[in-house]
Amino acid sequence: MSRAATLLFAIVAYAIFFATFLYLIVFVGDLSFASRTVDVGPSAPLTVAIVTNLALIGLFGMQHSVMARPAFKQWWTRFVPQSAERSIYVLAASGMLILLFFGWRPIPQVVWSVTNPLAADIIWLLFWAGWLIVLLSTFLINHFELFGLQQAWLNMRGRKAANPQLRQPFFYRWVAHPLYSGFFLAFWAAPEMTAGHLLLAVGMSTFMLIAIRYEEDDLTNLFGEDYRRYRSGVGMLTPRFRRRSA
Repeated sequence: MSRAATLLFAIVAYAIFFATFLYLIVFVGDLSFASRTVDVGPSAPLTVAIVTNLALIGLFGMQHSVMARPAFKQWWTRFVPQSAERSIYVLAASGMLILLFFGWRPIPQVVWSVTNPLAADIIWLLFWAGWLIVLLSTFLINHFELFGLQQAWLNMRGRKAANPQLRQPFFYRWVAHPLYSGFFLAFWAAPEMTAGHLLLAVGMSTFMLIAIRYEEDDLTNLFGEDYRRYRSGVGMLTPRFRRRSA
């Protein structure tokens, strides 16, 4: 793959990712203008819906975790350009989400419903705050590297990326995984929670808790004692404010 083709591929993969990310907000929020959401779509018997939905979550989780591991990357880059590896990962993750959107079978039974207008507005505020935290967190840790554009751009310029550094910008001063914190808020903040939405929230939350453990092992292997010290001083998903020395 030529340098120009790699950059073009990265741009296309990023565009598909961003469109998929926006639709994920629509899907989880069950926004009324969409024809397919967590609560709108083809019906299926309860058992079929549960099995299908769990399989879709499992496929996403497997792809997301396996392709992110250093050992897989080392093997995978024997066959694909290193400058395109992240873009391929992003494209594959987007594909798994698109499959989830179209394969999902709603389970409409209501688990809880918040009827108080003020309480419902607060929950919606938390929902949108979660997505904002997700997006801001990606920029704090280098949005364009996370989604493959920087690698392709540096390759186009004939430059190498700088060595990774352990930084703690903004959210990361108090929370080790604010991106996942945002996703937790987004998946669970629902004024009306159906059984299908609850299944999605529980499934994705389980995946994220597992993914965090693998990521922390990878970061410990990469940064060693520096990461251990950092991790001991911050919360995993909720803030742990450090006490000032006397």
